[in-house]
Amino acid sequence: MPAPLLDAVHAALATVNDPEIRRPITELDMVESVDIDGTTVRVNVLLTVAGCPMRDRLTQDTRAAVLGVEGVDEVQVSLGVMSDDQRGALREKLRGGQVSKEIPFTRPGSLTRIYAVASGKGGVGKSSVTVNLAAAMAAQGLTVGVLDADVYGFSVPRMLGVDRPPTRMDDMILPPISHDVKVISIGMFVPGNQPVVWRGPMLHRALEQFLTDVFWGDLDVLLLDLPPGTGDIAISVAQLLPTAEILVVTTPQTAAAEVAERAGSIALQTKQQVVGVVENMSWLEQPDGTRLEIFGSGGGQTVAESLGQSIGAKVPLLGQIPLDTSLREGGDVGVPVVLSHPDSAAAQALGEVARKLGHRARGLAGRSLGLTPAGR
Repeated sequence: MPAPLLDAVHAALATVNDPEIRRPITELDMVESVDIDGTTVRVNVLLTVAGCPMRDRLTQDTRAAVLGVEGVDEVQVSLGVMSDDQRGALREKLRGGQVSKEIPFTRPGSLTRIYAVASGKGGVGKSSVTVNLAAAMAAQGLTVGVLDADVYGFSVPRMLGVDRPPTRMDDMILPPISHDVKVISIGMFVPGNQPVVWRGPMLHRALEQFLTDVFWGDLDVLLLDLPPGTGDIAISVAQLLPTAEILVVTTPQTAAAEVAERAGSIALQTKQQVVGVVENMSWLEQPDGTRLEIFGSGGGQTVAESLGQSIGAKVPLLGQIPLDTSLREGGDVGVPVVLSHPDSAAAQALGEVARKLGHRARGLAGRSLGLTPAGR
């Protein structure tokens, strides 16, 4: 076997990422063997689990990468499955050498910015804002995850066009990826459209499992779509993710704004920061260019000012999102408006909020500074 050609094939395989884990298959020890016979290369790739939903994609990517090597005319890819020991070693590698489960975002060195998207009441477009911010941040080059924590009213999978369940690798869950966003939701584990009827302790355990068992990888941003109000999930998020910052979504309507203030004020109880307010459904643009303020005006600014006074820190109004039929249509078909109609007014406003949130520096709270006392 010619060594230069073998080295070139291995280099090509190092460019192939596992579609779910998003790391090179060589790094994940998924390449079992490479054989070269003249200009024909045979590659045996080990799948993490039998029946892997991304097997065809992995086969295509492997074949394409090796065919790009000079001197290779034919590539044959065969698929095997990892043994229990190999999967165990892989899980340990993905967890950074940690055998026991832990929430990766609470590690002192974590650089992930965590935003818990909250609203005082339902129907203000909180989930629409969440998925569009996620898609916009991903399009801006960030690594993004969304945890649909709205256990009773989950809708994120449909809005992001997720059409398959997560892959289970023993006790590790590989979340589906849609529009370059990693997504997990209780809706992926509930058959049909059945409701979830759980009390507080079960909700807490489900959220904890999504944080510990799901392989999120190195995220720049994690967005949590919270249920409306200030119930069990909001409290659990504060306990499990103390560095999470609250993003409040409201409409201009006075009644909605008053309720939204309560959702943001939970930060006083949980010692969290309110990163800002997003006002949704701000106006409807008319054909003549004028704005029709269907739900009134000023609610978002009122919430921001009131929360700022309550917590003693400036709370900005990050953006005002106009009413747009393409925003609703995007949620129905699983393509966020920031991707389907990027030039629309709603997409532009959401994209600007995403830029503000996506490029904020994480605070130093809970992080190791890497300092050691000087010797005497």
